[in-house]
Amino acid sequence: MVKLVLIRHGQSAWNLENRFTGWTDVPLSEQGIREAKEAGELLRKEGYTFDIAFSSVLQRANRTMDLALEALGETNLPKFYSWRLNERHYGALQGLNKAESAVKWGDEQVHIWRRSADVPPLSLTKEDERWPGNQEKYLDLVKKGEMTMEDMPLTECLIDTADRVKPYWDEKIAPELHAGKKVLIAAHGNSLRAIVMMLEHLTPEQIISVEIPTGSPLVYELDEKTLAVLDKYYLKDRA
Repeated sequence: MVKLVLIRHGQSAWNLENRFTGWTDVPLSEQGIREAKEAGELLRKEGYTFDIAFSSVLQRANRTMDLALEALGETNLPKFYSWRLNERHYGALQGLNKAESAVKWGDEQVHIWRRSADVPPLSLTKEDERWPGNQEKYLDLVKKGEMTMEDMPLTECLIDTADRVKPYWDEKIAPELHAGKKVLIAAHGNSLRAIVMMLEHLTPEQIISVEIPTGSPLVYELDEKTLAVLDKYYLKDRA
């Protein structure tokens, strides 16, 4: 049996402002910093250690991982970052206030964009500064061969997010679990839901009702050979 721990990043500045964030690289709020530290302290209290950690390339997830590992006393383990673990890209909604968006497009339409598994929000154009292809962070990843210009979304639904997470899971994360490594992933609500969807073999209809709270370690106990789920729980419920 191997353990996988998932942590959704602590509250971000734009979570606090009720704005669609997506790939926008905003920092943690003060509450988010506390949540990340408390996650690490809980892991330490319960005797958790890790062999390897993964995160997205967005600072709110990176900072959550670093703060949790610092509280845990495990700052020197190997850490890997991938755009494939980024939050869902919210297209033309990114940066907009959710309540104001509901007034503009209607509650029902915004609810569909937010909660359906296969309906993406309004798309950006490639001239928009919010498109990753206009941002140095992602152009650098193209230069390094870690992604292509075609990989950069103009908008995404949850299924799109799951489709980009899966190759990274299959090629980078799952082999570490098969090798018996204790793995921590600090990422985002939708990229973590993509992992939950794969682990639990959920349908698109089932995954849309799954909510992952910020800063609360979610533990999966997995069969080392098959990665079948043996048990699942939030650590705070066992503490």
